[in-house]
Amino acid sequence: MKIAFIHNRQAFLPELQAYRDFFHTHQIATTVCRYGEESKTDAGVYWYMMGFYPHSKHRNKIIIHEYASCSVPPLRKEKDFLKRKFHPRPDFRIFLNEYVQSQLGISDEVPFGYRDMGVSALFHPPSESPQKEYDFIYAGSLSAHRRLDTVLDIFAKGPLRDQSVLMLGHDTEGLREDYGKADNIHFHAAVPWTEVPDWLSKSRYALNFIPDTEPFNAQTPAKFLEYAAMKIPIVSTNTFWIAEFQERYGGNYFFLKEDLSNMTWDRILHFPFEFPNLESWTWEERIRASGIMEFLSTVQERNSGGIQI
Repeated sequence: MKIAFIHNRQAFLPELQAYRDFFHTHQIATTVCRYGEESKTDAGVYWYMMGFYPHSKHRNKIIIHEYASCSVPPLRKEKDFLKRKFHPRPDFRIFLNEYVQSQLGISDEVPFGYRDMGVSALFHPPSESPQKEYDFIYAGSLSAHRRLDTVLDIFAKGPLRDQSVLMLGHDTEGLREDYGKADNIHFHAAVPWTEVPDWLSKSRYALNFIPDTEPFNAQTPAKFLEYAAMKIPIVSTNTFWIAEFQERYGGNYFFLKEDLSNMTWDRILHFPFEFPNLESWTWEERIRASGIMEFLSTVQERNSGGIQI
């Protein structure tokens, strides 16, 4: 059996490495390619990390569609409708969680599973406390829909103008134009995820700023899990997902008020931060919980030779 993971992004997704490591331990070969290159592989399983991909189903291949998130604004409902209408029917689907499945509105008899985000073993507290170069770090998307300008105003001309913040991610140009002259606001392009722990360890606090609107507030924030795994105190918006996570896994996070009026150095400095229990958030646990191994085993058992996987 060989699996081809197919995606259309420039970045190498951390879940792809997690999948490859997982399947390697089960003697299943994997490869990674971009959309349109899958026929160049000798894989029998095509595993698509789904965007909008209305291609016909490949003959004599096992097809898996993975939906790690919903569509984002603008026109997110229309985008999800197009995915539902034009995506070919696969043999198995994987959704991030029940919310993503419900928003996509896909309803048929195709078997499916849920595969939430995991935390790589790379993300752990350093054995020695490194020198802190920044007071805060924000790692992730810097696109306009995140409304990060409201946070950066606090650093540029508000209560945190004497504290430093590192903005680590793609789409920095618009924010650089507005805040690049502020000496305490630093921008750095996104780095390979394997380098992220080093950058996180340079900061005293981590910012988890997610708009409290759909779909962002109901999807798993991977960076939040990585901050927590490294035991970096988290300053965060209080979304539906995080409230449920805290109730189940613990931790104590500095929740920002909607108007950010409590975002002051003194309040953050004296807040009693605590960290959650992440024992069950390993990639091994998450991938197993999706049911994909049972599905592949069933396919292999019933295969009569028409599909070489």
